[in-house]
Amino acid sequence: MDYFLDALKKYADFTGRASRKEYWIFILVYLIINIVLAVLGLDFISLIAGLGLLVPSMSIAARRLHDTGRSGWWQLIVLIPVIGIIVLIVFLAQESHGSNDYGDNSQMGAPE
Repeated sequence: MDYFLDALKKYADFTGRASRKEYWIFILVYLIINIVLAVLGLDFISLIAGLGLLVPSMSIAARRLHDTGRSGWWQLIVLIPVIGIIVLIVFLAQESHGSNDYGDNSQMGAPE
């Protein structure tokens, strides 16, 4: 849960890096929230939560892409039907790189 809250604290910070674990824990909590709200029939609240978490999800994805050595603009690849989302998921799931243009890898040596 700390990873989710940390991502919310950095909701509009598109600079820096995010580890693989940090990104996927955020996505897991995001999905659980939306599924619980949908099951409870709270579609309007689910929509509001989705809109409220749109910017934080984009910023953490940009930081995750920075960790793999790519620009955050690679998120736009999802505009290509079918293939785009697959390519983006592969990019987001790749291992972290050492130092790159976006900073040093603070997670070096720590298992993800």
